[in-house]
This record gives sequence, structure tokens and C-alpha cells, in this order.
Amino acid sequence: MINPLLLFAAQIVSIFSVLLLAVGYLKAAPSSPSARTFLIMAVFIIFYLLRSMTASYIDPQFQLDLITFLPLFTLGISAISGLFMIYCFLIFQEGERFPAPLGISFAIQVLFDFLLDSMARIEDPYVASALFNWSIVLMDIMQLMFVGFAIFWTLKGWRADLVADRRVLRWLIISVQGTLMFVIVFVENFLLVGGYEGNATEQSFIVFAIALLTLCMLVVTLRFDSVSLSNVILKVTEPVSGLGQSTYNIDEDGFRDVFEKERIYREAGLTISTLARTLNLPEYRLRAFIHKKLGFRNFNAMLHKYRIEDASVLLGDRENKNVPVLTIALSVGYQSITPFNNAFRKIKGVTPSEYRKQRRRS
Repeated sequence: MINPLLLFAAQIVSIFSVLLLAVGYLKAAPSSPSARTFLIMAVFIIFYLLRSMTASYIDPQFQLDLITFLPLFTLGISAISGLFMIYCFLIFQEGERFPAPLGISFAIQVLFDFLLDSMARIEDPYVASALFNWSIVLMDIMQLMFVGFAIFWTLKGWRADLVADRRVLRWLIISVQGTLMFVIVFVENFLLVGGYEGNATEQSFIVFAIALLTLCMLVVTLRFDSVSLSNVILKVTEPVSGLGQSTYNIDEDGFRDVFEKERIYREAGLTISTLARTLNLPEYRLRAFIHKKLGFRNFNAMLHKYRIEDASVLLGDRENKNVPVLTIALSVGYQSITPFNNAFRKIKGVTPSEYRKQRRRS
């Protein structure tokens, strides 16, 4: 039997840890979409914790009577995994457009989860059908899929990320928040039969896990800045400014000689590790130099800038009018046409073919 006071303490610790993280984030970046998304997600995690405090196995002196709000709690809880996916996308896929099919899938999942829960509450005859059970499983699978996308976007581009604090934040999200989402979505939906009411011990351990993970997240996040949580988020989300002179003493002219004049950016599959070896520099110093001195937050973003500018010159050269776009893409370092087209459109606002036509008319 779990000690009721210990369980109550774990629930309170979880609620306050999540609230502190959310408020600190929002205070640091009130206009940031990721901060607002995190706040909403935090509120829904609190819904999850409050719902567990209404269960029949809770000691009466700590039990909450919130039955009126259970439909609202269910709606919020079902949205946690999708919001986690959006949150990770906003932080780590800067400048990208969120995939519309995933947004639609998220809306459908939340709506259907709410409808299925409402049908179960009114004891609709459909609840006893196999189709109803399979519908619930499908919604649970969709939630797992959203968590998978969140982890994918967090890992994607880790090597190319030049913001040191954000690189640490990626591992924080994978190890702590990812585990938290896994606990909430997979363990409860797939491993526990009978819901939160029918698994007192298991549900209590989930609460303890959430308390531990959220507390760790708070402590580790504060590692970024020993003074305030607000500065943590600003380091991760703000564009580079006030670069000035720094301790990253690298010969800028020497860097440009290798990177621009020798056009090393044309090397297919170039990574920051390869460039660091070419320049005979420690990788961490090169990362700091590119981020602090040149103003890039991502190594691939710098590659795209130089490659697209190079390709623009080649596309505008009348001597290359019969050279296929693919050939030009390969010559500046791209390994296929799709990433070249995407990067070109993002930087120039038009496709390579449209750009070539515009230059011919001018």
C-alpha cells in the first residue's frame, strides 16, 4: 500500500514543478509560440495529476471531488502528446512550416477521444462493440505517433545545432520530457487495463515518476543559468544579438579563405566536425565562432546560405542556360534536387527554375 501522504506530496511537487517551468518560460518569452504551447501542455499535465487525485483509491483526506470537470480533464489529457509534438517542432525546426496533415490528425484525435469518452460516460450501446475498442486503440496509436514525431524533430539536426544550450536542451527533452510522455501515453493506454481507477499501485508509481522527472527537468534547466529560469529560455529562443568581441578567438579571414574562397561548402555531406578538422580547430570553438561571430544558429542554415548564393550566380549565368538545375544543385554540394529546391525557395522565395527565368528576362 502506497503511503497516502507520500503520494499526495508527489502530486503537489509535480504540479508546482510543471507550473514553475511553464510560468518561467512564458515570462521569458511571452510572445513565443513555443512558450504558449508549453504553458497549455503544462496545464493539461496538471489536469492529468488532478484527475488522479479524484480516484477512489486516494485517501479520503487527500481526495478531490472534481467529477464535474472530468470531461474537461479528459479533453486536455488527450491533447498532451500532440502539443508535445508541436512544442518540439517550434523549438527545433526554426523557420519551417508545421505539416498540415499532422495538424489535422491531431485535431481529429482530440475530437474522437472526447467523443469516445463521452459515449462511455453515457453508456452508449456502441461502447460494447469491437469497433469502439478498436477506435480507442487507434487514438492511442496516434498519440504514440505524435510522441515519435516529437522525438524525431528533437534529434534531427542535433549535430548541426550551434546553440550550446539548445543542444543540451535536446537531450533534456529526450531523456526527461520524452520519458514523461512515454509514461503518460504508452504505459497508461497500453499496459494498464481498467484505466486509472483500476490500477492504484501502477498509477501511484506513474505519479512518482512524473514528480521525479519534472523535478529533474526543473533542476537541469536551471543549470543553464544559475540566476533565473527566464534567461534559460531566452538563450534558447532568442536570435543572436550583440555579438561583438568574444573569447572565441578564431581568425575570421582564415575561416573565410577556406570556407568561401576555397568553396569548401560545396563538399557534399559536409559536417561541422569535418570543417573543424579541416581548419584544425576544436569543434566546440568552431561552433561558438559560427554562432557568436557569424550569427548562425544552425550549421546547415549557414551551408544553405552559401550554397544557394553560389547556385544563384550559376543559374543567372547565361553560359549555364542549358545546364540542368540538378547539375547545378549537385555542383554546390546538394546530394539530391528536393532539399535544394526547398532551401532555394525558402531563401529566394521562388524555385530555381523560376529564378532562372526571371534572370533571363532582366
